[in-house]
Amino acid sequence: MAAKIAYDEVEVGTELPAQSFPVTRATLVRYAGTSGDFNPIHWNEKFAVEVGLPDVIAHGMFTMAAAIRVVTDWAGDPAAVVEYGVRFTKPVVVPNDETGALIEVSAKVAAKLDDRRVRVDLTAVSAGQKVLGMSRAVVTLA
Repeated sequence: MAAKIAYDEVEVGTELPAQSFPVTRATLVRYAGTSGDFNPIHWNEKFAVEVGLPDVIAHGMFTMAAAIRVVTDWAGDPAAVVEYGVRFTKPVVVPNDETGALIEVSAKVAAKLDDRRVRVDLTAVSAGQKVLGMSRAVVTLA
């Protein structure tokens, strides 16, 4: 696959389609099984509270992976992302109910670079709080 978005058709300020990602306790269990990260802060409410968290929290890498989907879906090819980094600023708290939490992600082209690449800045919010800081990806476009 190759990126489906043409470099020449993108301007600084171009907004990518925003997406929301629901996260339930079941989501966390599936992610733990896949990643091998069984830290009890991600599934054991009693333990999470004992270590000072408000409740069970989503894995940071899960949050990071959910956010980049906005970019990969837009570009049309996950391999188009050549750099990606974030700072974890707040945890995604996942209550033990049918609703869970919601990660809301928006993104926009922040800079056009050389070699048909763009820098995309992402904003990820859950429960009204920014959960990722300095979230940036460099993407090679068609």
